[in-house]
Amino acid sequence: MDKEKRLLKATAVILAAGVGKRMGMGVSKQYLTMGKKPILVHTLEKFEKASLISDVIIVVSEEDVSYVKEEICGKHKLAKVTKVAIGGKERQDSVRKGLQCLDGDTDIVMTHDGVRPFISPEYIDLLIRNVSEKGAITLGVPVKDTIKSIGYDGCITNTLDRSSLWLTQTPQVFLRHIICDAHEHAHQEGIYETDDAALVERMGVPVVMMQGSSQNIKITTPEDLDMGTYILKQRSNKMKIGIGYDSHRLVKGRALIIGGVEIPNDLGLLGHSDADVLLHAICDAILGALGDGDIGRHFPDTDMTYKDISSLKLLQMVKERAAVQGFSVGNVDATVIVDKPKLRSYITKMILNISQILEIDPSMVNIKATTNEGMGFVGRNEGIAVFSVVSLEEGMKCK
Repeated sequence: MDKEKRLLKATAVILAAGVGKRMGMGVSKQYLTMGKKPILVHTLEKFEKASLISDVIIVVSEEDVSYVKEEICGKHKLAKVTKVAIGGKERQDSVRKGLQCLDGDTDIVMTHDGVRPFISPEYIDLLIRNVSEKGAITLGVPVKDTIKSIGYDGCITNTLDRSSLWLTQTPQVFLRHIICDAHEHAHQEGIYETDDAALVERMGVPVVMMQGSSQNIKITTPEDLDMGTYILKQRSNKMKIGIGYDSHRLVKGRALIIGGVEIPNDLGLLGHSDADVLLHAICDAILGALGDGDIGRHFPDTDMTYKDISSLKLLQMVKERAAVQGFSVGNVDATVIVDKPKLRSYITKMILNISQILEIDPSMVNIKATTNEGMGFVGRNEGIAVFSVVSLEEGMKCK
């Protein structure tokens, strides 16, 4: 038990020693105001709210130490910031300076750019929960555009296969001994990389890539600041509403699974996954509220990863996508349109399944079943359809 408690001692090293030359505003980018607060404050507040972060070390330039202590930490009551370290010439040097300030009982280290203010506290905690098993994790997003390499003459030399390419983000989280050994080895060998994960990779330690968010931007240019201001305004909306619809054909030789419950029936729903029409409609409602496409985009039927997968797992992944953007599910209302079989005796279990995955009280999940009075494909017992409405609230209810 004592060992488990020590593993929860996680320290964040926040890098804010850059001068921000690309911003071209005469002020270091981390201190620029966005939504009435400095960018760095927005970032630090996420770690202040993260339940599994014990303390925070900020790494800044020497001339900014007093300002950060008084105007950033003191004025904004950032109690988790225990140390302000002086950075080095390169980013890697600054991380090493932060690592040298770790308390002796720290077991997990998370590094993060001070100008990535849109990481959610819930996602910070999610990374920490997973690192004990994985050892090293970085956030990232799949590349969407075609990537080409060019030569010194500006001409294209190669078009890269983007299917395996990801854009790396922070936070990056490591067991303490892994990140400290990697930095010490790099320091001794005079090796410099652009992020901490690369140093760990050099040590032969696998680094897991976890899906991040396209909104987890690094504010480096004036255009980034404009985008950050837009995202901040979007997130000031405390509630979002989404509607979802799904239908599946009934066929022989398939299990009938609705709401995570297998229902005895001579026909089941046809689909690439387990074809749980109710959970698919709820997933689409959540994604709709986020403005994040639909389940077909995120879990395509061309990807064998999702072949026969339980839709309870898909719902879990969609819930985590909402958490990345700082939202949790408030309530769910769904109507299952089915003539046969009758669902009344299974609805309570469906509600419990859904509420458990979404981490909300069962009273916030309402499932109704209605017939189509013999009309249409539902009335002919050819398929089942579901409509769902979901509300999202800012923040996440963590267990």
